[in-house]
Amino acid sequence: MRPVRNILFIMCDQLRADYLGCAGHPWLATPNIDTLAARGVMFTRAFVQSPICGPSRMSAYTGRYVQSHGATWNNIPLRVGEPTLGDHLRPLGLRVALVGKTHMVADLDGMRRLGLDPSSATARLAAECGFEPYARDDGLHPRLSSSGRSPYNEYLRAQGYDSANPWEDFANSAEGPDGEILSGWQMRHARLPARVKAEHSETAWTTDQALAFLAEAGEQPFCLHVSYIKPHWPYVAPSPYHALYGPNQVLAQVASEAERREAHPVYAAFMAHEECRNWSRPEVRQTVIPAYMGLIAEIDHHVGRLVAALRAAGRERDTLIVFTSDHGDYLGDHWMGEKELFHEQSIRVPLIIVDPRAEADATRGTGCAALAEMIDLAPTFVAAAGGPAGAAALAHVLEGRSLQPWLHGQAPAADPWREAVVSELDYTLRHARRDLGLGPFEGRAWMLRSARWKLVFHERFRPQLYDLAADPQEFTDLGADPAHAGIVAGMSERLFAWLRARRHRITVPDAVLDARTGTGKQRGYFIGVW
Repeated sequence: MRPVRNILFIMCDQLRADYLGCAGHPWLATPNIDTLAARGVMFTRAFVQSPICGPSRMSAYTGRYVQSHGATWNNIPLRVGEPTLGDHLRPLGLRVALVGKTHMVADLDGMRRLGLDPSSATARLAAECGFEPYARDDGLHPRLSSSGRSPYNEYLRAQGYDSANPWEDFANSAEGPDGEILSGWQMRHARLPARVKAEHSETAWTTDQALAFLAEAGEQPFCLHVSYIKPHWPYVAPSPYHALYGPNQVLAQVASEAERREAHPVYAAFMAHEECRNWSRPEVRQTVIPAYMGLIAEIDHHVGRLVAALRAAGRERDTLIVFTSDHGDYLGDHWMGEKELFHEQSIRVPLIIVDPRAEADATRGTGCAALAEMIDLAPTFVAAAGGPAGAAALAHVLEGRSLQPWLHGQAPAADPWREAVVSELDYTLRHARRDLGLGPFEGRAWMLRSARWKLVFHERFRPQLYDLAADPQEFTDLGADPAHAGIVAGMSERLFAWLRARRHRITVPDAVLDARTGTGKQRGYFIGVW
């Protein structure tokens, strides 16, 4: 099988799995993303390794669980030396570059300890999660960015948006009747258009930078990570996208009063957060969700631009295209705002993969219900590019599994596919942890989700359990029900088995260890000989 020459890896931020036309949304029109689904495979049960930006992305970029790579929350550095997509793909001849967001925080202490020169190519890649930062922009004030600057802010100033922080004052704010700035941080303004023109929005700028990279790359093989900041908050869309949808097109809230009355302590602590209290109000949902939908429609338009550029350059025929998100968004469901806990709205994401090779022709336009995880992307990319993903050479490093067999209509032959997915949460930096009286190493939770059952194991608190077959909306927590104690015990043991199986020994391949086993005498060690 010939390898693909290129990979276009598109990731949105905070895009729910069910907010696409091809996923069945009754009003949201996403024709370009739908076309990708018609040309490839849509994985209908794809889950993130943590329902928060930083750790989810680090898992996608390393192919490793949060428990293994250690970057457990936003602004927790990824340890220097953790292998990434760039480390796996560059030896295969691909230029591995980034346009947009990674949420990567460099392990500066580790780099200093190793004596790495910050200006060296090695240090730069280590600081950028293995990507060449062609145009990195995390959607932050310049003082919060890794480099102390924001290319997008500099671009806006060059377009005449005069402000110390045009990202906030123009791209993510609206304008009042007297010309006053109405901050996008205040969700009440979400119904108004952004002060920036649509062609100058974050999504448009990110796409323009990606198109510039594609033009520059020419015939050179590449993996380009196009990482959109939206539809993440602030929920402000430029005209005309701000007005595409209205309150009458907001899906009904998925919530029950029993959830609040009988809430698990951790769940109750999160529901007390300001964002959750506000998102539980009907007027907030009816104001903000149309803007969220408009931001998705804008992304869809620019995905169309990317694919059209590939087609015009003749690269569509040799480029693997992936469309996904780093986590979902509660949007008021389960009385929650933001993400972080383990309901489907938070942990399930869209995942569409278009394999251009003839081997994938039989699966085009199909859905795949196999349980997929974000850590599967790295081995999928390596396998598609002709590398040894899934083989002994990388089995000690990559904890995900290549999705390539599913793309080619073949169930993986080596052993059964996974029966459950795992997601992890470190909420040390959230108010909920202190409200619960927990120490910095106690605000942790793990989720194990099979086809039918979802177990949430909490540090210091009882577990939660949901029967997804009988209760797909996750309204009834069975974790304290004596009738389900056996299920809880069995799922807990499976989670413990998963914890024991983590791959922390990544410096020596399993094949080398196999070859060394029992060879002490050949290597000069005569231990215990009489």
